[in-house]
Amino acid sequence: MNVLVTGGAGFIGSHLAERLIEQGDTVTVVDDLSNGRRNWAPADARFVDGNLLEDTTIDTVITPDLDVVFHLASRTRVDDDDPRSQFRENTAMTAKLLNAIRKNDVGTLCFTSSSTVYGEAPRPTPEDYAPLEPISIYGASKLACEGMLSTAAHSHGVTVRNVRFANIIGPRLQGAVIPDFIEKLRTTPETLTILGDGRQEKSFMHIDDCIDAMLHVLNEATGPMSSVNLGTRTTTSVSRIADIVSEEMGLDPKYEYTGGNRGWTGDVPKMRLSIEKLSALGWEPSMESEVAVRTATQELLQESPEP
Repeated sequence: MNVLVTGGAGFIGSHLAERLIEQGDTVTVVDDLSNGRRNWAPADARFVDGNLLEDTTIDTVITPDLDVVFHLASRTRVDDDDPRSQFRENTAMTAKLLNAIRKNDVGTLCFTSSSTVYGEAPRPTPEDYAPLEPISIYGASKLACEGMLSTAAHSHGVTVRNVRFANIIGPRLQGAVIPDFIEKLRTTPETLTILGDGRQEKSFMHIDDCIDAMLHVLNEATGPMSSVNLGTRTTTSVSRIADIVSEEMGLDPKYEYTGGNRGWTGDVPKMRLSIEKLSALGWEPSMESEVAVRTATQELLQESPEP
């Protein structure tokens, strides 16, 4: 295939681009490097340093010879300092991309959405749960993008595969609980400050499983638009993650909790997605949540060893 990966120098996008090249696809990566790193993008991929809000970038990367666009570029912080700008940019990028895809007759778009579109929903949460009531602007922006994707699929002939992520972890992960704990413990090994009460409990999926699942959904899902949860059947609490990170670092810190039942405004304290639809497509994760957490911790420690 001839493939475009937006955000392809970021955490998930770079792993996806690597896998696509390994399976013989021709890959273009576009990234403005606001979250990603140039050296994460595969050397065998064509790299475009550009912002998808700019028409010149869109015209450069969306061409009639593309088979699939994987759209991962996004402002991803749930507690973004400028939520209005975050919503505007995330939705505008998707709108511009869809417009160019239609003009160039690109057949398929795979969009990376998020568990945050569900808000504080009953668990495990299936894809047909309603009403969708996100509690963060990030979640709201993903839901708005899904609405545009649905229109493109049902009214304009674009095949859409919409994957809703649980918490994805592994090498290159930044700005999340595991690398945060590692950094804190390297600075003060005796104590570890944990946001909230530590009882927040979520599903954690390893990046290798995530990429496998994405490609499986691309190949096996049917219909104009298919939304599929990607996650695990189990969850791990924040306190348990602290235990695992401490164990892997050979430390026994005292935990200090900031209090409250969530880590920050917009944080969904408990999340587990139903993966029955994914299972019905013939795919199961190789690692459950706690195994994924331990594996990712080991990988992140190896990735950035202490001086």
